[in-house]
Amino acid sequence: MYTLAVQRNFTGQHFLIGGDWGAENQWHSHHYRLEIQLEGATLDQHGYLVDIVQVEALLEEIVARYRDKTLNDLAEFAGLNPSIEHFCRIVCAHFSNHLNAPNISAVRVKIWENEIAWASYSLTR
Repeated sequence: MYTLAVQRNFTGQHFLIGGDWGAENQWHSHHYRLEIQLEGATLDQHGYLVDIVQVEALLEEIVARYRDKTLNDLAEFAGLNPSIEHFCRIVCAHFSNHLNAPNISAVRVKIWENEIAWASYSLTR
């Protein structure tokens, strides 16, 4: 199985809802690191798992959606606690739905909200 990963860093904001999370209930920023991992068993005719230019363009489009935004204000987080777990699922589904690469069998999104804390979500295609 081949794996390709691409990362981007960006700043976004949120505040947690639905519980007593202390300071996390207040609006605050995170310097997020988002990583997309793609898996597949076969390479294309050029020896690539997927065109990295396509991956970078799609990832940049996704990051632009969240950069310097408050997650709570975005439609995809309506009614949700904007945790990094939900964030991973939302990004993973969007990326998988827009990726044009039939040989990709799995997509994983990993998001760090700081140097020590991350979550991930995976989809099998």
